[in-house]
Amino acid sequence: MTGTVVIVGASRGIGASLAREFASRGTRLGLLSRNHDQLQELAAELRQQHGVQVEAATLDVCEHNSVQPIMQGMMQRLGQVDVVIANAGVTGRRRAGDGNVTEDRRVIETNLLGAIAVIDAAVAHFRQQQGGHVVGISSISAFRGIPGSGAYSASKAALTNYLDALRMELADKNIAVTVVHPGFVKTDIAPNMEKYPFAADADKVAREIADGIRHKKKNLVVPKFPWSLLLPALKSLPDSLIRKVF
Repeated sequence: MTGTVVIVGASRGIGASLAREFASRGTRLGLLSRNHDQLQELAAELRQQHGVQVEAATLDVCEHNSVQPIMQGMMQRLGQVDVVIANAGVTGRRRAGDGNVTEDRRVIETNLLGAIAVIDAAVAHFRQQQGGHVVGISSISAFRGIPGSGAYSASKAALTNYLDALRMELADKNIAVTVVHPGFVKTDIAPNMEKYPFAADADKVAREIADGIRHKKKNLVVPKFPWSLLLPALKSLPDSLIRKVF
């Protein structure tokens, strides 16, 4: 795959794995993250190993007023941009009733409002460019809430619905929209993922996402096996079993 991909939330986790996957396919990259040092290390690694153009910039998606100008600056540096991936996100666990609503706000600010700010900047650029592809990284928790992670689950459900609505809004604008629903993925962002069922390596997940983007899939569940089979059942599992798993 050639072309140009911008990844927001690229320094760690699925974002970093996506950057490595796209670089291995000869793709020019724009990488953005709030972690400056990790981002620069990754950019240098990809330039050295794959010889591709990699531009990097620091961005905190929760600083909403700065998202558009930083994104626009990145896309101007790259010229033609084919895909923007809104991947920045945080996990968060708390028990309802502990009074720490600030934690929920942090999760929703990042996973939902931050993603919307990135997507909005991408759509503005693609409208001017007269084409492009927006990708948002959601979660299987968009379909079934995870006990102890209510705000996280809610943020992903809202993001999925936002992207579904956006796809219809942009249907006649030559702008594709893909929403990605990863299952449990082993990354340094979410420790101890190995204890959950069917936890997958981030590199495998990144390959499936990159393939789905290449084919402009509307909705991706990754890894496809077993989650594409389990997802219908997940919605109907009894609460008692979900509580036991989590």
